[in-house]
Amino acid sequence: MAHNFKNDVTVDWCPGCGDFGILTSITQALGEMNFNGNDVVAISGIGCSGKTPHYLNMGGVHTLHGRSIPYATGVKLANPRLKVIVPSGDGDMLGIGAGHFVAEGRRNTGLTLIIYDNEVYGLTKGQAAPTMQLGEKTKSLARPNVFGKVNPITLALSSGYSFVARGFSFDMKQLKELIKMAVMHDGSSVIDVLQPCPTYNNVNTMEWYRERVYKLDEDKNWNPVINPGEESTIDEKFQKAYQKGLEWGDRIPTGVFYDNRTIPSFTKRLAEFVPNYLENPPSEQIVAATDGYTNVDPYVTFADKIIQ
Repeated sequence: MAHNFKNDVTVDWCPGCGDFGILTSITQALGEMNFNGNDVVAISGIGCSGKTPHYLNMGGVHTLHGRSIPYATGVKLANPRLKVIVPSGDGDMLGIGAGHFVAEGRRNTGLTLIIYDNEVYGLTKGQAAPTMQLGEKTKSLARPNVFGKVNPITLALSSGYSFVARGFSFDMKQLKELIKMAVMHDGSSVIDVLQPCPTYNNVNTMEWYRERVYKLDEDKNWNPVINPGEESTIDEKFQKAYQKGLEWGDRIPTGVFYDNRTIPSFTKRLAEFVPNYLENPPSEQIVAATDGYTNVDPYVTFADKIIQ
């Protein structure tokens, strides 16, 4: 029997919130991939999205504001066999956590980042998030937004992420498939999920998105995948992905923008320098005896560094 990734904790997001669609897509994707609760872990930050691990029947940690990525990196490096999902809001991941977001693109650890993108800080009364357009005026703002917009797609591409996609929370069929592809991608992946916040954002509503979103794969010639041996196509496909990432307005593309399978993940790079890292990762090593004292003798470890 397939593992049920939805637990019995009451979900207390606002009615009509796009988070419900994201949560459902995550549980359906993981169930269809035949994982069990010990195969996957979810690491979140602060915000409405931060509650996601509470509603999942699997390992999870609700961490600090903007710090979900470094925590998730530690989990992945300690046990590279785990599939590590990072559900975080646009404010958490692209505001206070933006530096970590860029750094993870360089590392390519193997995390799956799911950005809950509703353009507002929904947990703290609807302030403008980094993804809100300059000059946009929602009902939660006293005046039009005075900050420029961060583009999650182009930022992810520029940072070096090897899998970049966008979904829509009310198209759960597509989003579920994107999550499955992202989780199975060897390197780090980003899915920017467009979603309404019915409580604070009366501009980017479900109807507003439905009138604009379209799927990239409607174009039969669209092919974002770069397999080993196809390195000569990297520049061309990167440029096409970047141009599509800039498209916003009357038409907003969803789907896979970029899927580069030629870049080795950080865990594989480490394995080249750390003997038996993948076979015997840190999480499976015995570092303490039953009495709790360490098995590591620092005098032996640092014998050649000790000044007599």
